[in-house]
This record gives sequence, C-alpha cells and structure tokens, in this order.
Amino acid sequence: VNKELSSLMWKAYHKGGFDPRFGTLQTSGTVSIENEAITGGTFIIDVNSLLTDVSAVDPAKSGGKTAADLDSHLKSEDFFESTKYPTASFTITNVAPYDSTTASSVVPGANSIISGNLTIKDKTVNVTFPAKVTITAAGVDVMSQFTINRQDWGLTYGTEGSPKDWVIAQEVDISLNFQASK
Repeated sequence: VNKELSSLMWKAYHKGGFDPRFGTLQTSGTVSIENEAITGGTFIIDVNSLLTDVSAVDPAKSGGKTAADLDSHLKSEDFFESTKYPTASFTITNVAPYDSTTASSVVPGANSIISGNLTIKDKTVNVTFPAKVTITAAGVDVMSQFTINRQDWGLTYGTEGSPKDWVIAQEVDISLNFQASK
C-alpha cells in the first residue's frame, strides 16, 4: 500500500448527528491479486496516528477543548487504549462481485463486496462493505465508504449504560481510499 497516496478517514457523531468529529488514521499493508482479482490482504492501522481535523472541534463550543484534546481522549483508556493496543488490523477474508439488487453503496461505481476481520483491542469482528476496485498493470485502487458500530469492539466511554457514552452515536463512518503498487 502506498501510504502517501492512500487515506483512511473516520467520522463520528453525537446522538442525532450533532457536532460531527472527523479525522484520519495511517495504515500500511499488502493486497494479494490473482487473475486480476483481489484474493486477500492484510492492513495494519496505526492507532497512535489518529488525528482529528482541527475544523472538527470548535473550542468556543467545546469548553475550550481542541482537536488535540480529542486525539488524547480517543487514544486513552476511555476508547482505544493506544499504549496497550498501538495497532488495529484488517484482514480480507472474501471478495465477491457487487450486486446492486442485494446491497447498496454510496460509492459510485462499486463493483465488489469486501469482507474481512477488523481487530481492535484484541476483539475481532467480520465486516462487509461495498467497494470500487480498479486493477491496472501498475497496481490496485480500492475506494469505499461504510459504517461500523464502535460498541462491537468495546469502544465505549465509561461503563455500559453510562450517560457519557449515551450521548455519542454508536455509528462511525469509515471512508477509505488505498492504492497499492504491483
């Protein structure tokens, strides 16, 4: 995966879609191609690279807190525990043709359904999402947008049912665009 040409973006919300927070994570990895089709891949996500976009946090509305404060909060024991779990991973388990009659996609030109095991904090959950995959003589490009439920990996703020966690939407939007050279 070409790190300079690839991106992994996240977007999270408060309940009701208010005050979205968004940013990026860095990833590295490899993708396997056979007969001009993706057959597998493994990606490592650097949790310590989590970076909230400065425009996502308005200190005037957040009691003086900044994007850097949110970065620290998300990396702390409150969520990712990046000291204990500095990386997350995604391993492709299946790639199938996209069928618009059985799945929907917000990505124009989606042509594949990718399934894989996403491991965060020692918890692995299989996720499936539509993607636009382009394979050329030079490499492969994959573009997708999908949503995960953060609580599937125990990413909660406080204890179960805590009011602190309740005000945060469970859904996190993921947008990825990676390019890999052959």
